[in-house]
Amino acid sequence: MNWSKFIVIPIIVAALAFTIQALDQVMAGMMPVADNVGFGWIAFISWAMYFMAGCTVEGGKKVFCNYAAGIVASVAIMLLGGALSGLGFFAFPIAVFVVVIPCICLERIPPFDFVPALFVGAGIFFGFMSYVPGATFATATLTELVYCVIGLVYGWMTVTLRGKYEASLKDLKKDAPKTGAPQEDASVEHPST
Repeated sequence: MNWSKFIVIPIIVAALAFTIQALDQVMAGMMPVADNVGFGWIAFISWAMYFMAGCTVEGGKKVFCNYAAGIVASVAIMLLGGALSGLGFFAFPIAVFVVVIPCICLERIPPFDFVPALFVGAGIFFGFMSYVPGATFATATLTELVYCVIGLVYGWMTVTLRGKYEASLKDLKKDAPKTGAPQEDASVEHPST
C-alpha cells in the first residue's frame, strides 16, 4: 500500500480520536464524580487493550471481564490492606500478595484468561481512587466500566473501518483494467516500504 492510500488510515483513527475526546467532554459532567476533568484517558486505554486482545469482539469481552475483575481485586486489596493496618509497613504488600494469587489463577478460566487487562483495569481503579477527589468504590467502578465500553467500541470501529477501507482498495484493484503494469498490493505494510 503506497503512502497516499495508507494515510487514509491514520486520518480515520484521528477522526475517531477527535470524536472520543468530544464525547468525553460531553459525558464528563454526567459522570457521578463532581467537578471532574473527564475520563477519556480510560477510554483511550481500553481502545488500545482491544488491539492487544486480538482485535475481535471476543477479545473485547475478555478485556471488559478482566477490567471488572481488576476492580474487584483492587477493592479487595484496599479493604484487606486496611484490615491488616496493624502490620504497619507490610499491610498492603501482604494484601497484594494474597489477592494476586487468585488473580493469576484466572488465566485458566475464560473469559478471564486475558490477565494483562485485569492488571490494567486494577491500575486504572487504583489511579482513580488515588487521584480523583471524591471518588468512591461505586463511582470509580461505574465510571471505569462505562469508559471501558466506550474504548472497546472505538477499538471495534477502528478495526471495522480499516477493514472496510482495505477491502475497498482490493475491490478497486480487482476491478482495475489489466494494463500489463504491475498492480499495487492493497495489503497493509509499513508506509516506508
